[in-house]
Amino acid sequence: MTPELEKLEKELGHTFGDRQLLERALTHKSRVYEKTAGQPATDNEQLEFLGDAILGFVVSESLVRRYPSYPEGRLSKLKAHLVSAARLHEVAQELSLGDFLILGRGEEMSGGREKKALLADAAEALIAALYLDAGLEAARQFIENRVVGALHSDENGEDAAVTDYKSALQEMAQALKLPPPRYIIIGEDGPEHSKTFTVEVRLGKEWISQAQGLSKKSAGQRAAQQILQQLTEWGR
Repeated sequence: MTPELEKLEKELGHTFGDRQLLERALTHKSRVYEKTAGQPATDNEQLEFLGDAILGFVVSESLVRRYPSYPEGRLSKLKAHLVSAARLHEVAQELSLGDFLILGRGEEMSGGREKKALLADAAEALIAALYLDAGLEAARQFIENRVVGALHSDENGEDAAVTDYKSALQEMAQALKLPPPRYIIIGEDGPEHSKTFTVEVRLGKEWISQAQGLSKKSAGQRAAQQILQQLTEWGR
């Protein structure tokens, strides 16, 4: 185990019994193609597959325990964000995971240490490595602390960290082959120290919504949420 990986172990709060698991979780397939003596023989793709399943289970379990009164639809929205590539990329960045990746020369030269998809995949592989090394509790602790632990509420009690409706609307627009949503500030009311903003969002020609908030960001999020609800009802 190199001193660099020992730093990662310290950040994780876990010392691996099978240290090759950690190396494998950090090894991109590009490195396997260029394997040299002393390097792991396999990449992290299988661990990524396993980590994805563990992440989905633990997040679902955690949300049901935290929010026993939430309906399935709201739980699904929270889960969708927490298991998303965007959230896993944030987790990877918090761990500086890019610094520890084991890459092939070509991937290194093309900026692989900063690629969002590659970092998200490594975070999933790391979850699997923790599970295989020390069992479900080790993986659960990592997911609770690093993935789910960021939940907090905004001014209206919404789970701001896990309700990025603007990103969700952007993804849905792409899936439906619609133009990107457009946000317009159409109103500002109240004194400077306590303004209320009204934001309108348009998605194509048919989908329009307006919402208010104490900040432009919160108003935009609520407007996006309303469009998402409209699209969901239309899809049904």
